[in-house]
Amino acid sequence: MDGANLLSKCLKEQGVEYMFGVVGFPIIEVGVAAQSHGIKFIACRNEQAACYAAQAIGYLTRKPAVCLVVSGPGLLHAIGGLANATVNCWPVICIGGSSDLDQEGRGAFQEWPQVESARLYCKYVSRPITLQAIPLHVEKAVRSCMYGRPGAVYLDIPGNLVLSSIEEEKIPSAAKVPLPGPVSVPPSSILQSAMNTIQQARKPLVVIGKGLLVNIEVLLDKIIYNDILCRSMASARSFALRECDCIVLIGARLNWILHFGLPPRFSTDLKVVQIDISAEEFHQNLPTSVPLLGDIGETLSTLINYAGDWKFDENSKWMKDLITNAEANRLANKCFIEIEVFNSLKYLNVSRYFFRQTVETMAADHTIPLNYYAAYTPIREFLAQNDVIVINEGANTMDIGRTMMPSTLPRRRLDAGTFGSTMGVGQGYALAAALFCRDYTPTTKVLVVQGDSAFGFSGMELETIARYKLPVVTVIFNNSGIYRGLLPEDMKAVDGDPTLQLV
Repeated sequence: MDGANLLSKCLKEQGVEYMFGVVGFPIIEVGVAAQSHGIKFIACRNEQAACYAAQAIGYLTRKPAVCLVVSGPGLLHAIGGLANATVNCWPVICIGGSSDLDQEGRGAFQEWPQVESARLYCKYVSRPITLQAIPLHVEKAVRSCMYGRPGAVYLDIPGNLVLSSIEEEKIPSAAKVPLPGPVSVPPSSILQSAMNTIQQARKPLVVIGKGLLVNIEVLLDKIIYNDILCRSMASARSFALRECDCIVLIGARLNWILHFGLPPRFSTDLKVVQIDISAEEFHQNLPTSVPLLGDIGETLSTLINYAGDWKFDENSKWMKDLITNAEANRLANKCFIEIEVFNSLKYLNVSRYFFRQTVETMAADHTIPLNYYAAYTPIREFLAQNDVIVINEGANTMDIGRTMMPSTLPRRRLDAGTFGSTMGVGQGYALAAALFCRDYTPTTKVLVVQGDSAFGFSGMELETIARYKLPVVTVIFNNSGIYRGLLPEDMKAVDGDPTLQLV
C-alpha cells in the first residue's frame, strides 16, 4: 500500500468524512486516494477558503474534517484559516505536502519550514518520516483537534512518503479515537458553591458563548431562554452588563467581546461563575469567583439539579428594570446609527445620517436608496418561517445582521466569530453548510448575507458551490466599499492620483 492510500485509509478509519483542498504536487494522489476510500473530496479555488470550509463542517458535524494543501505557498495560504479555527475552537486537520526528506535544506521545490510555520496557529503539529508512523500521527491529530478545547492541527507529509509503498502486514494499527471525547464535571462542593453564589446574587446575568453546543431551549428552561423568548436581555446589553452583580459565563470568555469584564462596563465587585473546559481560561482579566472546570453540557445539566425548586423571582426589581430597559431600547432606540446603502445594481454612497428613530421605523422605510434595516426586513421575515443556516459577513452588514437576524437554534449562525472581523469566511462556510444540510438535514436551507467587500475575499468559491450543485442563496449588500463607497461620478471627479486621496 502506498503512502497516499495509507493516509486516506487511516483518516477514513478515524471517521473523517470530508476533505477540502487545492491539489497539486506532492499531494494530488492523496486527494484521489481519499475518494477511493469513501472520503468526500471538495476541490476549492483557494486554500484559505478550503480551511474555512473544513473547520465549519467540523463544527457542524462535531467530527474532524481535513484541509489538504500543497507544499510551501499552499500551506501559507491556509495559515489564516488555521488561526481562525484555533481562536474559534473549531476542529480541523490540515494536511500539507512537503519536500522529500532527502532534499530538505537543499533548495527543494517549494521548500519551506512548514512545521514551524504552522506551530503557532495549531494545537498540535507533526511530521511522520516513515510510513509506519502515519497511523499513529493521524490518531493523535484527530484526538488533539477534538479533545479538550477543539482547534486546528497540522500534519506535514513529505513528498517521498506519498508514493512509497509498504506491505500491509507491516503497518501498525491505531485505535479509533472515541468521539465525542471523555467528559468531566466539577466536584459536588464546587457545584454547590456555584449555585449558592447564583442564588445569593441580587442581579444575576447569564452569558452564553458558542462553547455551549446543546439546545438551550430544552436544557436551560429553568434559567435562560433562547434569544426570542422573554428572558433574553440582548436589547438591554449595556445596562445588564453594567448593573449585574453576578455573571454566569457558559462557554464564553471575558475577552474584548465582553469588555474584559472590567469597569466601567461592569461593576467593581462583580462575581463570576464560569463553566469552561479549559482551566487556563479562568481568572482571565479578573478573578473567577467559582470556576467550574468540565464539559459544559454535563456541568450545566448537573448544576441545574442543585437548584432544586429555586427559580429567580420574575417579579424582582432586577427583572423589571431589565425588561423596562430592553423594551425602551427596542421601541425607542435613541442611539446614533450610521446608515449605509444597499443596492445591488448601482454604486451609491451617502454621508453619515444620524437618526433618533427606532430600528423598526427604519425597517419600514423603503425609500431609495434602502437603509440596512429595510433591506434586512424581508430576510428576517423569511428566517422566521424557515429553518436556515445563516452565514453573515461584512462590516456594517454583519453588525446590523446580528440585530436583524436573531438566532433561535444552535449551529444556525456562522460569522466572523471570536476574531471579530475575519473577512473571507463567507463562501467557505457556505460550502460547508450546504454539504452539511445535504447530508444531515436536507430540509434546512443555506443563506449567505455579505457586504460587497466581504464577498470579494471569497467570491470565487461560488464556482465551487455551483460545481457541486449545492443550493446556496447569496445576498450581497453593495455600497461599493468598506463601510461606504463612492458614486461613479464622484470617483471620476477625483483629480490626481486616487491612491493619495481615497481609503
